[in-house]
Amino acid sequence: MPDQPAPNPVPALEAAAEAVRRQLGLAAFDAAGVAGLDHFLTAQRGQVGASQRQGVVQAFGCYLGQCLVRTYGGEWATGPDGSTGVGLAERLFFNPFYLVSQQLDRGDAASVAAFFASVPGRLAAPPPERKRWIS
Repeated sequence: MPDQPAPNPVPALEAAAEAVRRQLGLAAFDAAGVAGLDHFLTAQRGQVGASQRQGVVQAFGCYLGQCLVRTYGGEWATGPDGSTGVGLAERLFFNPFYLVSQQLDRGDAASVAAFFASVPGRLAAPPPERKRWIS
């Protein structure tokens, strides 16, 4: 029996993001929505139990990722390490699940809103020069 291609995960990621948007009462997948997510994460920090953490990170990471897709023209993708995240401008890759987890661990020092606000600068920065090991 031939291997079946893996199902496309994007519809499930988008559905989870929409569920979070409705649950938190956020108007859209934009900077204001990310600010609302940031506020919620700050308020819930320390209250998320170990048994709930993976689900919380997964759900809120879907919302943050969808904000990157809609606001900055990204697309859900698989990173070089096999992780799911959002690719931007064919040269940047961000893992929104990691970013949410970091804010839960580190608080405002790892704010998802501050990260989101930094994306335009990252997109405007020139790509790093390739090192020339052989001349």
